[in-house]
Amino acid sequence: MTALEFLYFRQLSGGLPSLDTRFLGFTPDEGMAWLTSLGRRGGEIILVWHYLTFDLLFPALLSMTLVSLVLATGRRLTGFRVLPGQMQSIFALVLVLPYTLADYAQNIAVASLLSDFLSANPDSLSFASALIVTKFALLAIPVIVIAVFWLVAQKQR
Repeated sequence: MTALEFLYFRQLSGGLPSLDTRFLGFTPDEGMAWLTSLGRRGGEIILVWHYLTFDLLFPALLSMTLVSLVLATGRRLTGFRVLPGQMQSIFALVLVLPYTLADYAQNIAVASLLSDFLSANPDSLSFASALIVTKFALLAIPVIVIAVFWLVAQKQR
């Protein structure tokens, strides 16, 4: 996906990064500049190759990986290991599910902008930007927990 972003998608947009790679979001003017530079053809290409293929699978695959890593690193800790398996799974899901939902919501928001960019307005662009920032903030939570679990397990050795 990253290769497509740098080798193909940026060419379609005149060098502008895709909206969902902007960790800190974007202004409505920046979002409109990206949509305008893509044009209808570029928007359709990104919609098909990015949002209707990779971004249908990637959030689910990343979420399953994060849940697995939370469980694997958590089970190295005595306090986590004594919890019932169902509680461990619920803990991992509660950490990861908000990211998953935010990522899919963001994908829907950006895909709707791409499918009808003429109806894009500052409110819809601001909403998409807020979802992108939220997605990355929520992704940081399980990543930090995994890192903390791993560090604590190393210290317990």
